[in-house]
Amino acid sequence: MKIIGFIGAGNMGGAMAKACAKAMEENVWIFDANPNVYKMFKGEASICVASSIEELMGKCDYVVMSVKPQYYPEVGVEVKKNIANHHIVVTVAPSYTLGDMKNLLGESAKVVRTMPNTPALVGEGITAYCYNKQEIDGMELQDFISYFESFGKLVEINEGLMPAVVAATGSSPAYVYMFIEAMADAAVSFGMPRSVAYEMVAQAVKGSADMVLKTGEHPGVLKDAVTSPGGTTIKAVLAMEEAGFRNSVIKGMEACYKQVIDMSKH
Repeated sequence: MKIIGFIGAGNMGGAMAKACAKAMEENVWIFDANPNVYKMFKGEASICVASSIEELMGKCDYVVMSVKPQYYPEVGVEVKKNIANHHIVVTVAPSYTLGDMKNLLGESAKVVRTMPNTPALVGEGITAYCYNKQEIDGMELQDFISYFESFGKLVEINEGLMPAVVAATGSSPAYVYMFIEAMADAAVSFGMPRSVAYEMVAQAVKGSADMVLKTGEHPGVLKDAVTSPGGTTIKAVLAMEEAGFRNSVIKGMEACYKQVIDMSKH
């Protein structure tokens, strides 16, 4: 099994590193400019700390650039200095295309572009990925898939859809948290203890999402099954629609999508 390393071991990079080490039972390397980050890996026997990007790349075949997009140019300089033919660079920045990475690392660099999301922290992430099929062979791809499936589902997409992915899955956990918080606030206003409200609402959202995934039914069909004629649910649905519920979600995702496009202009 080829070895994976993470440049940037904060919340997202750290979660991916831990999941890879646990699932694959392989040593995983990490490097972070902030040494305080390493405290969260205390007791993680399979996590190895590199003293530099150079050392990490000397140990690893897969190099995940799990730093914020604004640090890509700076980190890219160090990666380019140490890159070799066996390296596959994995990106997690929403605004860096495969072409951008070629410009940053050189035309010979082998790159997989990904967009994971924060539920990877609990092993329930969804990651979209794309790559140049002329550069990466089947075995290399399989190792990448094995690592990234350790913290959730993995879906290959056309690169042109990446901005849509950011809006649909990369940023969407924030929308869902807002929805849960709003529902819990309402429940608290009805007298429910806040801790109970969060637990019940979050479980209702999780269960509803599972219904969509496991039944394969259209969300509208599942909604209709809950909305009895003249009942409580249809009254709530109508009130939400009057307040612009669906329109606000669509507008928010459009704003996210546009921001990705704007950021891609660097």
